[in-house]
Amino acid sequence: MLRDDLAGGPAEYLTPAVRPSLVEAQQWCKTLATTHYENFHVATWFLPKRVRPYFQSIYAFSRVADDLGDEVADPVLAANLLTTWQGMLDECYDEPARSRHPVFVALQQTIAETGVPRQLFSDLIHAFQMDQTVTRYESLEQLIGYSRYSANPVGRLVLWVSGYRDEERGLLSDKVCTALQLVNFWQDVVEDWERGRRYLPADAMQRFGVTDEHIAGRVFTPGFKQMMVFLTDYARTMLLEGGAISGTVDRELTVTLDLFRKGGEAAIDGIVAQGYDVLRARPSVSKTTKMQLLGGALVGKLGGLFSSDKPEARP
Repeated sequence: MLRDDLAGGPAEYLTPAVRPSLVEAQQWCKTLATTHYENFHVATWFLPKRVRPYFQSIYAFSRVADDLGDEVADPVLAANLLTTWQGMLDECYDEPARSRHPVFVALQQTIAETGVPRQLFSDLIHAFQMDQTVTRYESLEQLIGYSRYSANPVGRLVLWVSGYRDEERGLLSDKVCTALQLVNFWQDVVEDWERGRRYLPADAMQRFGVTDEHIAGRVFTPGFKQMMVFLTDYARTMLLEGGAISGTVDRELTVTLDLFRKGGEAAIDGIVAQGYDVLRARPSVSKTTKMQLLGGALVGKLGGLFSSDKPEARP
């Protein structure tokens, strides 16, 4: 019998003794989504109301899995908890009546009404499992391979529950999601280092004469700047290429996808604005820029309310 109490994990994520109702489970997921990550809360506001519970259950699944991996000090325990989380996911698909955790009670409706594949959720768990054992990446290609599990499933989940299931859109979404993951790595060089992780690819470091000692000592060299120019340009190009997806989905979803993409572009601009020196401080997006992004999204949202155009969803 599956032990699903998540003992040893963050207290707020422990499985309740009594299975919650669907309404209670959905409220739990909504609270988690709207209190733990402001950007997600804002972005999902622009989605059609009917699909917001789907996104909230997906976010809650991902948030809990991420924290089981990141907020548990012992990597062995973290790996075991993630294995349990995978077992709870399998139970949700195979024996849904047995699920007691609010995430999986809420997720059952998302699965039943959209038919979202189990593998997309499993891929996310796989990425968090990788974090327990892989702390250095030798190449940009390896980072892209990691993003295939850590980031791309999120975009494909968004598309799936919105009615878009074709590979053409999926590949465009992958580019956006991978680029957003890379930008996050470029922003968090110091924070990740302090966690014992280095996501700057070794081949790029070697090419520009950057060493681990530069990161540890926060020594910003001309070579480090050149490396960051290369890495940010790479991510920006990928964002631009993937952004073509916005012309292939309905207006309301376009608003949300554009908001995430433009947020990534703004994060890159933040890196550029401080001279690519991510060792001095974490680059951030200014309040003015955030307001401009939200203002543009609001205009798009209002335009979508009066538009009946919707590209055809493909199986």
